[in-house]
Amino acid sequence: MSDGIVIAGGGLAGQRCAETLRRAGHDGRIRMLCGEPRAPYDRPPLSKAVLAGVEAEEGLGLRPASWYSDHAVELLLDTRAAGLDCTQRLITLADGKALSYEQLLIATGSQPRRLALLDGFANVHTLRTLDDARALRAALAEGGRLVVIGAGFIGQEVAAAAAKAGVHTTMVEAADAPLGALLGPAVGTWFADLHRSEGVDVLLGASVAAATGTDRVERLALGDGRRLACDHIVVGIGVDPELGWLAGSGLDTTVVRIGAAGHTGAPGVFAAGDATGGGHWESAARQGVSAARAMLGLGSPRPAPATFWSDLYDTRVHYLGHACGADAITIDGDPARRDFSVTFTRAGAPVAVLLVGRAHDLPSARALLAA
Repeated sequence: MSDGIVIAGGGLAGQRCAETLRRAGHDGRIRMLCGEPRAPYDRPPLSKAVLAGVEAEEGLGLRPASWYSDHAVELLLDTRAAGLDCTQRLITLADGKALSYEQLLIATGSQPRRLALLDGFANVHTLRTLDDARALRAALAEGGRLVVIGAGFIGQEVAAAAAKAGVHTTMVEAADAPLGALLGPAVGTWFADLHRSEGVDVLLGASVAAATGTDRVERLALGDGRRLACDHIVVGIGVDPELGWLAGSGLDTTVVRIGAAGHTGAPGVFAAGDATGGGHWESAARQGVSAARAMLGLGSPRPAPATFWSDLYDTRVHYLGHACGADAITIDGDPARRDFSVTFTRAGAPVAVLLVGRAHDLPSARALLAA
């Protein structure tokens, strides 16, 4: 049997790659390595609806189970790549077996950053997988006091879900405002005020210096001397691409650098999603599609502006483009009513848009940035 195409990673980028290959008429062998014991599923709901209730798990699958057999996509569940030989076109698996490939997509996603001083404690959570979300949901059901370390979108979504569930929640952020480095201090302050209005304690300019407890953290000490009693902790300080398996391959293990349509420069090797530092849901999907089309010698359409969405206290937030480097903002609407938009410009040209409670403005925001 032909070595065919191997997709290393069972996330969104890998799924979109497989779909595109079949939709474009490719009838060769496709194998997908899924590090978890389940078929590809959608991750954004993990920090939103899945934390709120088990019923949200029913719709997580990116495709029905039958799709894979119907389209002859071989799922290798609970299977992780452990090494890559680009010269021999060979992947070593964690169990010691090896797979040959003709073309390869690196789409192994990312792993949450950890705080070394919190390693080993039973009540410290990260959120990346369905199992993580289930464990955190069970913890929230116990009530008590939750400390969320980090006020990025994941940290904010967890804090919002916990507060809605009636859990006393404290969010600790090292910066002076949530998302301040990305969106600027004015918009970042709005996010802090949003959480405070819902009963979350938001501690800014704060860092965790020490933890006390035996098998569970009972108290956190902050750098300024403050102490926080806690029953559960969520660490949401970002993610790193899961690329340790590329050591010795000639490819970067920090982030895979790609050229046109996702090609890495190694023969027959492409990359997509978090492995490239690509960021959010829509960019991972687009990169998976582009890589598949490049494998087949097809062109890809001009990429749309990067888009990310979040739900905070039943308010939908959309973020489009890249606000870093913006030198001015324009606010339209009423932030106090959670109904406004922010346009970020650089030298007068729009580079990003934030929509709060304005999903209907999404098409016009996309058009503005595309122009």
